[in-house]
Amino acid sequence: MSVTVELVGEEQIEVDADGRTYGDLLESFDVSQHEVSLLVDGSPVPEDKPVDSTVERVQIIRLIKGG
Repeated sequence: MSVTVELVGEEQIEVDADGRTYGDLLESFDVSQHEVSLLVDGSPVPEDKPVDSTVERVQIIRLIKGG
């Protein structure tokens, strides 16, 4: 099962998501699960949840901290 994973505003790649969790999809990018949110159809998903076979696209949004 192939999924398009987009690091919003930066890049997107196709990933084989069979047997993987949403958090596993972060491995292809230089980001930590603590600095991003994962979205499917605009809704957040937990990093430890297995990727659903009906999902075609996952967006990774960098969280911005103010100072």
